[in-house]
Amino acid sequence: MRVPLLDLKPQYQALRPEIDAEMARVCESQGFILGPATQAVEAAVADYSGCQFGIGVSSGTDALLVALMALGVGPGDEVVTTAYTFFATAGTIARVGARPVFVDIEPDNFNISPVAARAFLTKQCERRDGSVINRATGGRVRALMPVHLYGQVAAMRDLMPLAREFGLQVIEDAAQAIGANDTAGQRACSTGDIGCLSFFPTKNLGAFGDAGMCVTNDAALAERLRILRVHGGHPKYYHQFIGGNFRLDELQAAVLGVKLPHLDAWTTARQRNARFYDTALQRAGLADRVKTPAVAGDRARHIYNQYCIRAERRDELRAFLATRDVGSEIYYPVPLHMQECFQYLGYAAEDLPESARAARETLALPIFPELAEEQLQYVVDSIAAFYS
Repeated sequence: MRVPLLDLKPQYQALRPEIDAEMARVCESQGFILGPATQAVEAAVADYSGCQFGIGVSSGTDALLVALMALGVGPGDEVVTTAYTFFATAGTIARVGARPVFVDIEPDNFNISPVAARAFLTKQCERRDGSVINRATGGRVRALMPVHLYGQVAAMRDLMPLAREFGLQVIEDAAQAIGANDTAGQRACSTGDIGCLSFFPTKNLGAFGDAGMCVTNDAALAERLRILRVHGGHPKYYHQFIGGNFRLDELQAAVLGVKLPHLDAWTTARQRNARFYDTALQRAGLADRVKTPAVAGDRARHIYNQYCIRAERRDELRAFLATRDVGSEIYYPVPLHMQECFQYLGYAAEDLPESARAARETLALPIFPELAEEQLQYVVDSIAAFYS
């Protein structure tokens, strides 16, 4: 049996007539930039995310970048975030000239630790002239960027009061978490100043190429984001500030508009697959070798963009699964505080022990909605065979 990590073809085949028709409509119109499909999906995704405004952009990375630009984060500023995440989270902070400040994660859910964030702000910073200053660097701490990793919302009920206490703006990196809820039923992207989404093809809601979106409840921020995505020009050819070319194109918007109504059903299927794994791995007697993903509480909605286990002898297990045609992936083998390009920040591996441990132990298993129960069982049987 073959079980790929992800197979997008069944999803496309089921929606092909509608997707092809919508793409043909865009081609017939010959209007490819910021047209009616973009406006429609902006409104629909914003509503789905519990926000008033959606601003379609060219990728999830550009969503983070333009969010930082809209909040005026730049040289001399610092942004508190996690080291256990995709590179774009910290890469965009550096690209605007600011300094990433990495704090550790919670071991159960891999999200940024509110305790670690508070410890940095209270023990390593001081208030000076209305700003929060990092004593070690002299930088002004401007923002907090939590990541809702693998499809589960970070502890926003603790992080938002912390941010307000220290006067920080909040950018939610929800590239992997569209539709996820926290324990209070609050949806990802709906509590911070700006939420950032990715529609990379492998995401739960994926386009046919790069695409992303910023969502917000702040009308002034929404307008600034719209202007920034067209080089900062408003009206056209008149530039009060410098932006970039961050536009969502109409073909991608058309694809997303077809897919969005199916997203909840796909999430339900992912959750069903996750429950199967949870039960089957336990039944196979693997609880002492494999730790399954933890969900923050009964009311939390984990959308399982990935299903990541902690595994003994992780690298050997992955190699064994490959011999049995079972796909898997390591997210992320090198935490950001240990990436070569961030060595100038001066971190050591032991500074963030939980991030370093997650990088050594985690492995993502196939979780996409169209998997058959026989395939899921084959994955579990293969893991059991390795440990036997």
